[in-house]
Amino acid sequence: MKSQEKIKQKFDSNNSDLYLFFIVLFISSIISANTIAVKIISIFGFILPAGVIVFPISYIIGDVLTEVYGFRKAKKAIWLGFLANLLYVLSISIAKILPSAHIWLDQTIFVKILGQTPRLLGASLLGYLFGSFSNSLVLSKMKKISKGKMLWVRTISSTIVGEGVDSLIFITIAFFAKVPNTVIYSMILNQWFFKTAYETVATPITYLIVSYVKKVEKTNKFDNNGEYRLF
Repeated sequence: MKSQEKIKQKFDSNNSDLYLFFIVLFISSIISANTIAVKIISIFGFILPAGVIVFPISYIIGDVLTEVYGFRKAKKAIWLGFLANLLYVLSISIAKILPSAHIWLDQTIFVKILGQTPRLLGASLLGYLFGSFSNSLVLSKMKKISKGKMLWVRTISSTIVGEGVDSLIFITIAFFAKVPNTVIYSMILNQWFFKTAYETVATPITYLIVSYVKKVEKTNKFDNNGEYRLF
């Protein structure tokens, strides 16, 4: 009896570690994207914030969390990501206004690059929050409707909705009055298309990750509502 209890405790501990691993990766991808989003890049003629090269990873992880662990667990990850971003914004804002040491000669560069970050991160916080919740909610609802089938349809559909909401909010707030409105419209559409295409191409990887995680976590740990019992 004690042996079985030890095995169960070890099993639950391993599951918790895997869930926490995804949360760390989820938050890291968001903060990384927000840091480099200050640079506007051009990919195949598309004008985009540099954050697009890593931010879609957070949606892929969000899909994995929602698909494997359920909307409730994914929601926790989203809120943790929001809090981590908020701390990041506050840290940069405080560092910017603190007096520089006499040996520090790069304040101008610091402000020029990271000085824009609070506005970008403020826009990202709102875009991320509404976009991530939209993505996870759509994926969760479609999972119940489809009875867990057609994962590729659900991940792409939820991405279209989530990335659409995120792109509209983020680009509008981050670049309004800084670039012409025509450029803003173009950036919204370009980012929406690029991120959706990114996850569409990554769908086979999402399948592999979901399949692997479900095997590790053992699907018999799901409750009657399709939510994963992590603890």
